[in-house]
Amino acid sequence: MTNFILIFVFLVLGIVLQHCKRFPVNIYKLLNKIVIYICLPALALFYIPKIKWSTELLFPIGVAWIGFIGAYLFFTLLGKKFGWSNKLIGCLILTAGLGNTSFLGFPIIEALYGEEGLKTAILVDQPGSFVVLSTLGILVATMYSSSQSNGFDILKKILFFPPFITFIIACVMNNLGYDFIDTLQFGLQKVGSGVTPIALLSVGLQLKFERKSQHWRFLGLGLLYKLILTPALIYLLYVVLLQQHSKIIQVAIMEAAMAPMITACILSASHGLKPRLSSMMIGFGIPLSFVTLLFWYFLVQFI
Repeated sequence: MTNFILIFVFLVLGIVLQHCKRFPVNIYKLLNKIVIYICLPALALFYIPKIKWSTELLFPIGVAWIGFIGAYLFFTLLGKKFGWSNKLIGCLILTAGLGNTSFLGFPIIEALYGEEGLKTAILVDQPGSFVVLSTLGILVATMYSSSQSNGFDILKKILFFPPFITFIIACVMNNLGYDFIDTLQFGLQKVGSGVTPIALLSVGLQLKFERKSQHWRFLGLGLLYKLILTPALIYLLYVVLLQQHSKIIQVAIMEAAMAPMITACILSASHGLKPRLSSMMIGFGIPLSFVTLLFWYFLVQFI
């Protein structure tokens, strides 16, 4: 419940501050940089060294990878058909391709499925959503925001992107079985925990409720994919085709149905990929997801 309250407190605070004349509204650009360059690397260094890899993780881990690749194919095909700009396509891939599997997902899954369900949710989030964001997410953000077609320049931007560097370091630590001392881990965890409040405040500062906004139809498509098509795809693959029937699969489908990932939307906005649409995906996606999650919860009970 605390997480849900925090979501709306910081989102509303950002909206209110928009109307304070002396408040520097453009400070959201600084907040975005703090999330991308400080909080996200801290999370990588805290969580990734602790991941225990095994074949049993494939189903929950696969949720994020399938959802993101599906978003890439879905929005790339639509974009080419209707002549969308690269920035619009990149924005929709990032914001609709990744779900809020931790800040929203953890408390919801724990409330519905208990501690065992939470263990599965952590697998969906850390080696799944977080790793996809740190690799494919950064790749998409860099490629679709770059006006240059030089592959070397794009590769250089990715390799020198701080979250990607810390991701590689964290993976090496995991492979060597090494982790930081407790004091440093505590510090990393605290710094990383700033992702959600800072990101939501940034979103609130950018969120506009415009009746005639050009983004409404793209918002609808993005949320349709994230809240309906992604969990439907996971259901089709895991339950119908692979004949998997367990609590783990139920949790995987529920996590697939979560609202857009806050950090992915910030990554999109910070790279100039339709910042206003990126904010709308969170601002409208989170409250709407509470309705669609009810539908998926009742559906997965028949698995």
